Amino acid sequence: MFKLIATVLGIGYVKGGGTVAAVACCVLLYLARPGGVLLHLGPAALLTAGLLGVGTLAAQRVEGVWGKDSYRVVIDEVAGMWVGMLLVPITGPRLLVGLVLFRFFDIVKPLFIRKMEQLPGGVGVMMDDVLAGIYTNVLLQAAVHLGYL
Repeated sequence: MFKLIATVLGIGYVKGGGTVAAVACCVLLYLARPGGVLLHLGPAALLTAGLLGVGTLAAQRVEGVWGKDSYRVVIDEVAGMWVGMLLVPITGPRLLVGLVLFRFFDIVKPLFIRKMEQLPGGVGVMMDDVLAGIYTNVLLQAAVHLGYL
């Protein structure tokens, strides 16, 4: 069960799984946009806490089998992309910009993101992507509020 969660239903076994998982998250967010659940703080906070908790536990459990931060574990990319889009009104262009920003921060790892990887276990696996998502969200919120997106 933990492997299924950590790989996001097997996406982690695909080449480029991190990007594929982030794109899959964008597709789900786009399809869910009419409900706008991520725009309402209460449901968004509950869903985010659940995703982070389950993702951290799954990453922790598979670490003993696959090693530290295995490429197969992509639940962290889903969580990071999710955080990146929290409270951002979903449109196609915003999702695209969010995806590019998130993958940039996740790959380049500037501004303390690399330090987060050094945290132990599942927390370290998840937190670098969460911080990349936070940076993405801050930039998206600024762009939306300034009228650029």
